Amino acid sequence: MINRNNWIEDLQKNVSDLIAKSPAADIERNMKAMMAQTFSKLDLVTREEFDVQADLLERSMARIATLEEKIQALEGQANKPD
Repeated sequence: MINRNNWIEDLQKNVSDLIAKSPAADIERNMKAMMAQTFSKLDLVTREEFDVQADLLERSMARIATLEEKIQALEGQANKPD
């Protein structure tokens, strides 16, 4: 009697072989190529690049806020009567 695990493994191998030899494999490769080409035209960024830019923006906004406070303080000093 055939071992149940061997039977399942044989079935998986046969299905994999069948799919590899069928047009489905070609269709999958063509779809992947088409999607990669489409995504390359969309000017997308990776998550890592996005996170770097978000961090840079956050630090820049904090720096701008600090500089605005300094400007307001200096304008306040310039407007004081002597």
